[in-house]
Amino acid sequence: MRPGQLEGKEVIDSKAQVVGEVAGIEIDVHPRKWKVAHLLVKLSDDAIETLKYDKPIFGKVVADLPVDVVKVVSDVITLKKSTTELRVVAEPHEE
Repeated sequence: MRPGQLEGKEVIDSKAQVVGEVAGIEIDVHPRKWKVAHLLVKLSDDAIETLKYDKPIFGKVVADLPVDVVKVVSDVITLKKSTTELRVVAEPHEE
């Protein structure tokens, strides 16, 4: 799958709750090997509230989710964790 094919895919947690949608990826670059390290996910309003992040007046909150929390990539991306469990692994920033 190409990185551009991930953009816009809906992301759901282990309890089938919508977390948001993929806004991009972050790649770790090593001299001999590149790998996808994080999915950049624009969080839904419900996910922002559940995670107790500050909601900006304009824009969205984007969370960097490590790829090891991804369970399945298909029409949607399913995570291994619930939204509340993401608070420990997600790194939020405003877009």
